[in-house]
Amino acid sequence: MSNLHTLNNEVIDNKAQKRFEIHIDDQVAFEEYEFFTTSTGEEGIEYKHTFVPESLSGRGIAGYLVKVILDCAAVRKLRVKPTCPYVKSYIDKHLQYQDNSVFHGAKA
Repeated sequence: MSNLHTLNNEVIDNKAQKRFEIHIDDQVAFEEYEFFTTSTGEEGIEYKHTFVPESLSGRGIAGYLVKVILDCAAVRKLRVKPTCPYVKSYIDKHLQYQDNSVFHGAKA
């Protein structure tokens, strides 16, 4: 059985490499992650690094990827720790994700 599980159409959770991936035109865009437990015992996920190959930039892939992974975290009731600057900026601009972010009001 594969370690890859489909989350939403093109986005997969590559658990072996701890990253969410989108495969496009034989290239991979991804978001690295790590699970954690908050001081109050809640499960959380830290989004560490967003990568989109230069040849795929400007197509909205990073934004799509981040939206899907934030929606997935919300469904799984995971607190979000956006140490990746892109993810933090995305949350800054999309208020619906701020309540779940440890940097925007939720306690770590």
